[in-house]
Amino acid sequence: MFATYPHQGRVFSFNPAAPLDISLPLVPGENQVNCFWAEPVQFDVIRVGNFVGSVAEGGSTNYKRVHVTPHGNGTHTECYGHISSESTATLNRCLRRFLFVARLVSVQPRPQPNGDQVVLLADVQRELEGGPDAAVQPEALVLRTLPNHKAKRTRHYSGTNPTYLEPALAEYIASAHIEHLLLDLPSVDREEDGGALLAHHAFWQYPHATRQQATITELVFVPDELEDGLYLLNLQVTSLELDASPSKPVLYQFHLGS
Repeated sequence: MFATYPHQGRVFSFNPAAPLDISLPLVPGENQVNCFWAEPVQFDVIRVGNFVGSVAEGGSTNYKRVHVTPHGNGTHTECYGHISSESTATLNRCLRRFLFVARLVSVQPRPQPNGDQVVLLADVQRELEGGPDAAVQPEALVLRTLPNHKAKRTRHYSGTNPTYLEPALAEYIASAHIEHLLLDLPSVDREEDGGALLAHHAFWQYPHATRQQATITELVFVPDELEDGLYLLNLQVTSLELDASPSKPVLYQFHLGS
């Protein structure tokens, strides 16, 4: 069974029964990916009077409270409200579509004189503007950094100065009208940059020409089995009136004849 998705005068076909989930699940404990000194995810059983919200403990139903920090625990999607004081700048208001043509690109970060590892404009631009998919303008870009260690699934990034993006790359992505950026890093910016957040500002073109519908999704994990190229992206989020939400980006591979 195949479905179709129209884009730029072309019709792409994909199998809706073959999703490729690139999100990291939220789980309590130390095996959860974590960054920016966020508290670990917690699932707390609700207890009211004689009621206990755990079937394992004798309750009639499972009923739990979830403690989560979207920016620090697991895969999450954020809007420009992350760097804005506007009360209306929430992900639930900014993200109104959920299906996009995405380009998956694998790139090797480059060491800098100060020891930082940075994803550079030149490397991503070369990949995007070359190869058989270059003629298709993607609506979303998925960046997979190399080497693609499975440790990314559970790594604790706080205080490690993780890889980040060159601000010029974020500016290029915005100028290319790519609305949605997904990456397997904790942030597009350096962990400690004095609050400059240069790549965030460049991507959203904030505050002078704000791209209000654009989003950044961080801490995805793209398995090695997925080849670079074009996919359909289904970007799933919760309906939170907040700048960010835990999210579940799902890719669907396009098939020949699309």
